[in-house]
Amino acid sequence: MNIDLKQKSSKDILGWFESHEVQASEIVQLKLSQRDVERIGYKAFVDLAQIFFMKMLTPIQNDIETLTLRFQKLNLESSFHKADKSSEKYGVDSEFFSIDKTAQFSFLYHYRQALNFINIKTKKRVLNLGVNRGDEFRVIEEMLSVDEFKEKEFVGIDYSASAIEYAKKDFPYANVDFRCHDINSLDELSLGEFDLIISIGTLQSTNINFNSTFMSLYQNHLEKGGAVILGFPNCRWIDGEMIYGAKAPNYAFSEMSLVLKDIHFCKKYLQQKKYRVTVTGKDYLLLTARKILQ
Repeated sequence: MNIDLKQKSSKDILGWFESHEVQASEIVQLKLSQRDVERIGYKAFVDLAQIFFMKMLTPIQNDIETLTLRFQKLNLESSFHKADKSSEKYGVDSEFFSIDKTAQFSFLYHYRQALNFINIKTKKRVLNLGVNRGDEFRVIEEMLSVDEFKEKEFVGIDYSASAIEYAKKDFPYANVDFRCHDINSLDELSLGEFDLIISIGTLQSTNINFNSTFMSLYQNHLEKGGAVILGFPNCRWIDGEMIYGAKAPNYAFSEMSLVLKDIHFCKKYLQQKKYRVTVTGKDYLLLTARKILQ
């Protein structure tokens, strides 16, 4: 589909996308003036692609004055969010397993900043709930020296047996322990306390009571003065692409009320416990908390 939108405003371009239906995998090619693209900015066109569930392909320079921006419609049915609800929804053969959020700059940057905020070098015992194949541990490993990483103890919990088996092979270290278990019955494992608890996009699962689970983690598994990093998804994964905006039940568009409600609960709870709490990020909102020094 080739569309000439030279010398059109942002309103006109948005209006075209709103009024046309594009099929899965179809490519839309917009012919635009170089001046208009520079005026509007490439970032705005990347946002446009995400709004309409597309990915932006490599632009084509036609001549000195015009270029073609290309957008490909994603397959909305190709998403792990629509997969079965079993534990292997996140297993090695799932679409979820092929996703590496740490390869996305908007996640990696803010996650690294969160680790610096809580001073990861000083932490000795780290618990990750919903660890899957261990991507968050890998980022920590890359931030530390070999000796710094080896002197810490890492425990990762996930309900997917195949993901845990994969993680064990990928982290064959004596100081890294992966266990297949239901987070709802975490106390059965007698894990003890940790000075850092991480959970990215897991505690908001429909089978978990968020408030009570979070409070139980704080009361039973966080060492006095320990730190917390929680990731709240403000995105969806469609056809392998990270698309900005949380999908709420009963809404056809992105709606953030539930995400903000959970973040507010955690922030207020931790501030009452004398923690300094920050909320950062974009596609994943990261709540990071460290104890205020007395």
